[in-house]
Amino acid sequence: MKLITWNVQWCRGVDTKVDPARIVKEARKLADFDVLCLQEIANNFPDPRLAGSRGENQFAEISRLLPRYQPVPGVAVDVPAEESGRRHFGNMILSRYPVGQVFRHLLPYPVDPGVNGMPRIALEAVVRAPFGELRVVTTHLEYYGRKKRSAQVEALRTIYAEGSGHARLGSIVDTDGSPFHTYLRPSATIITGDFNLEPGDPLHARMLEPFDDGTPSLADAWEVAHPGEPHPSTFKIYEKEIPDEPEQHCDFIFVSSDLTPRVRAVRVDQKTLASDHQPVVLELG
Repeated sequence: MKLITWNVQWCRGVDTKVDPARIVKEARKLADFDVLCLQEIANNFPDPRLAGSRGENQFAEISRLLPRYQPVPGVAVDVPAEESGRRHFGNMILSRYPVGQVFRHLLPYPVDPGVNGMPRIALEAVVRAPFGELRVVTTHLEYYGRKKRSAQVEALRTIYAEGSGHARLGSIVDTDGSPFHTYLRPSATIITGDFNLEPGDPLHARMLEPFDDGTPSLADAWEVAHPGEPHPSTFKIYEKEIPDEPEQHCDFIFVSSDLTPRVRAVRVDQKTLASDHQPVVLELG
């Protein structure tokens, strides 16, 4: 199984051009991916609301460009447009494998007076890979405020532990096909996306801390594949808000302990200029 995670900055490249087709083309060049996790997908946010955008529905355009993949959209920002309709911003999963149950977890958004921010989501899809089912969760944590980001890390741990509890202790109660139908949860889990924090941040360490309820710990897939090697830069390599701004290393793939033996490779493409972030590829065996 090959998975790509990528914050695509509403499909806006370093050249300021917004082009969903280029994102798909670059992803296909990078790997024959089975699962594509995208952050910062927009609908009906024309320039100047999102620079360079014509207001295109990127959820729909990317789905059309990948007809053999099942699209799973996850909207975090859902607001009215002044003219008509609504505006949407969030994440997306596209899977070549069958998709089972889907969860859209809105993350905490605690008040932080004077600090910018926007609602965030953790989008979860149960994917049936060749080696069995697994949970794929993609997210994009708060950029501006640590208070929100800290609360969102705690929520991710809770979301992961809740699903793990269902996997370990759940049982089939209802099979009538109604909304109460029981779908068992797989224990294998990937949590990936733009976390807006560095590898040395205590919040990164918090993602890896043990649980006290029997939930297996998470591991950083880069550290599994490249023990002792520093994380490559994934942000602010080519596009900087201020001159000489340092590069950042904020796009991660966390895997449950039952998946660590399957980690075959993790790599970062630092060449593409199709977004302000660089894509990360995970290969599982």
